[in-house]
Amino acid sequence: MELGEHLKPIIDKVQVNIPFGMFFDGYLELFEKAGLNPEICMDADALERYSRADYEKIAAIFKRNGRTITFHGPFADMVPGSQDPDFLALTRKRLDQMIDLIEIFEPVTIVCHPGYDYRRHSYYREAWLESSLETWRVAGEKISQAGSRLMLENVYETDPSQMLPLFSELAEPDIGFCFDVGHHFAFGKVPMDGWLDTLGPYLGQFHLHDNSGADDEHRALGHGSIGLEPLFNFLQGRTNNPPVLTLEPHRVEDLMPSLEYLQDKIG
Repeated sequence: MELGEHLKPIIDKVQVNIPFGMFFDGYLELFEKAGLNPEICMDADALERYSRADYEKIAAIFKRNGRTITFHGPFADMVPGSQDPDFLALTRKRLDQMIDLIEIFEPVTIVCHPGYDYRRHSYYREAWLESSLETWRVAGEKISQAGSRLMLENVYETDPSQMLPLFSELAEPDIGFCFDVGHHFAFGKVPMDGWLDTLGPYLGQFHLHDNSGADDEHRALGHGSIGLEPLFNFLQGRTNNPPVLTLEPHRVEDLMPSLEYLQDKIG
């Protein structure tokens, strides 16, 4: 896939998501050739299937090419606020497995899902929050000590108030907010400005993709209905400490339109 020299300025500024296993399915060449900065998803398959030598091989390639690496933690079947000790133990085990890889990849940030869903957890919200706070307190400390920074991302949270305690009650370690604009538009009930006003002080990363509002469609930027002007206004006020920007295309053909869109807006 030829991205073109005209896109190099924006390519250098953003991360692009990819599950670790896809590097062994032909996508490593695409990332190398285009000079992409990877946000590597370390899902359960990545954590169980591959060897340390596999991790070191991939990490060495991106480091040699001077690329910035970020991580996305495992999220499928993860229950960081679970009241079942077995589910909670497995969730924390997966986080520890990922944390063990920080020394190899040296990711700048690590994005994880708090996993709160009011449809399932609202009737025991306080108990969920207590377990979740402990999960992220411990993981955040380990991540910070290893030289990276934990970012907690909105998914099914409908309101920023559902996430605020995770940041206000965890002053140490330094845990940031990853604002996923696609999740916000598909599942949230508060305008983007409301999220940015409430959680802006903690915001350290954006996940960028578009949708129609009907579902989490991961379209190319500009190919859905999300109004991103509040985001660009926020970025203009954060030039001294810019957040990490990650594109999350689910199809190769959606990468170039998203890069071109961002190049036009902030490149």
